[in-house]
Formats: sequence, structure tokens, C-alpha cells
Amino acid sequence: MSDSVSASSRVRRAYEDFLSGITPQADSVRSIVQDSWARSVKKGVNPGEAVPESDTTSMTASEFAEYRDAHPITAVRPLVQSLMLDDIADSGVVVALTDQAGRLLWVEGASEARDKAAHINFVEGSLWSEEVVGTNAPGLALAVDRSVQIVGPEHFAGPVQEWSCVAAPVHDPSTGHVIGVIDVTGGREVAAPFAMAAVRSVVAAVERELQSRAVDLADPATFAAPGGARLTVLGGTYRWRRDGDAGERTLSRRHAEILLLLQAYPEGLNTEQLAILLAEDGVDPVTVRAEISRLRRDLGTDVVESRPYRLTVDLVSDVSEIRERVAGGGDLSAVIDVLGRGGLLVESSAPG
Repeated sequence: MSDSVSASSRVRRAYEDFLSGITPQADSVRSIVQDSWARSVKKGVNPGEAVPESDTTSMTASEFAEYRDAHPITAVRPLVQSLMLDDIADSGVVVALTDQAGRLLWVEGASEARDKAAHINFVEGSLWSEEVVGTNAPGLALAVDRSVQIVGPEHFAGPVQEWSCVAAPVHDPSTGHVIGVIDVTGGREVAAPFAMAAVRSVVAAVERELQSRAVDLADPATFAAPGGARLTVLGGTYRWRRDGDAGERTLSRRHAEILLLLQAYPEGLNTEQLAILLAEDGVDPVTVRAEISRLRRDLGTDVVESRPYRLTVDLVSDVSEIRERVAGGGDLSAVIDVLGRGGLLVESSAPG
């Protein structure tokens, strides 16, 4: 019997003993888990039925949408997407962002994974506090204000014990108050030690991002959408300049191609669509995700959103200006002169 199976069996016996009023054997279950079980009992949580209903009593669907959009943790959602979603797209897990009460504001991942999570009502709008569901990673992380990992039978609610989850609280850098939790929920893969390290590193990046803004997190206007940017790809090097930047950035040809494609498809492109548009024979999806990751690193994590990939900035390019001039019946000789300078339209072999 493997160590993980043995540990799971030991925890399950401790759980059954606990519910029967028997004190579990020493070292059979972690103290942080047993303490949470005790609080769950004290709060009257029913271990056989503790799956939350969507929180429709306190706000309507439109009120929830408005509340979610204004919540400070939503401001760092693009960063979380860029650091986590591309890597877990096919792993069967979901990533959730909660508010300070344990309400799920965003649940993201592949549709199959989200559909599976919906069976335990792990959906946007549901409340996963310890007081409502008993021991679970998001609720426990909020209760003890630290990162936690809950594996299978450590959950207090029986219907949730086929799942494992890791969660860590996110703090307002100005006040130190918890504003929510980042959670990863799935199967055995979430029980691995690296899952805890991954979530902690993402939370650290998120809190650094919030700190760098040095703003009032209670003001929704603080997190307005990014401004504009200009992309130049004709007649020499490929250059990017964002409103407010001190200077331009030089881009690789691949990054210039990606930005032009995303400008041409404002509704967004998934990984496979972008791969086909970048090369006649297609590009490996792993390569596409790696290029997007490098692009975000160079230009900012908030420039490109995921699922599908799409621009969050109002981008103007010399190519789009040429198209507008042609569509408007402008002087074609001037257009030909600009195109004659070379640049991406000549050098790129991307079919898109």
C-alpha cells in the first residue's frame, strides 16, 4: 500500500471516529484539520449534506456581477490567469478567486473541469466558508489566515471528499486585511506538495502587483481597464509603446505577429486558432503558450487575457492605419510608399 493511500485510510478512520464522538488517535490527522472539524460541528454543519447553495439570498444576479466587478481581487484576475490558467488548461483542475467571506467570485478552467466541480456546487456565487461547508481549503484559509492544503477525507462534508484543494489568502498591502483567497481544486494532482508551492508563489506575485499600484483598493476606479498602445511593424524594427511609458520596446517578429493577429480578432483566439494563424503547418500549442507567457513578461501581465487570448488595451498599429486609409479611399500612392518600406508584412510567413 502506498504512503498516500495509507495516509488517506488513516485520515478516513479518524474522520469516522470523530463523527462517532471518539477522539481520533494521535497523529492520525493534522491538528489544523481536526480543529476545523470541531469548529464545523460547533457551527452545526451537516457532514452528509454540506454542499453550499448559490448565495442568492443576499444579492441578485446583476448585483453579484456588479459586486464582483468592483471587488479588488478581480483587478488581479488577469495576472492569475497568466500565471496559472495556461499551465492547468488540460489538467482537470479549476482555479477560484473568492472574496473575504469565501464567496466564489471567479471559477476558471477547462469546461469539463468546471462542469465536474459544479456537481458539488463549486460555482461562481456559492459560499464556501468554513461556517457553511465545514472544512475546505478556501474556508479554512480564511479562518486561519494562512495557506492550507485539504486532501480528500480531510474535508468535513462527505460529498466533497473525492476532491483535494489548496488555497492561500490574499492581503491588501496597505492594511494587511484579507481581501480574498486564491484556490486550486481538483483530484490527486492537487494533493501533491508542489501544488501548495505553486499557489503560494502566485499569491506572492499578486500581492506584489497590488503593492506596486500603491493605491486605494476600495476605489473601483483604481482598477479601470488599461489605456492604449501603439504597435509599429512597417519599415524596420518592430516597436511597442504603451500610453504613459517613457520609451518604446523592441519586439521579436513572433510577438509582433501575435499582437497584430489579436488586434485583427478583438473577440479573441484560442491556442489552436492562434497556432494555425501563425504558421501554415501550425505551431505546437505549447510553443504558443510559451510565447504568450514571454509576451506578458515583456509588455505586462495585463496586456493579454486568456481563454481566449485577447487584447485588453486599445491598440493602434501602422497596419491598422493603412487598412483604414484604403477602406476610406485614401491616396493609394502613399499607401504603396509605406508598404514599400518592408517590415512585418514582407518578412512574416504567418498565413493570418
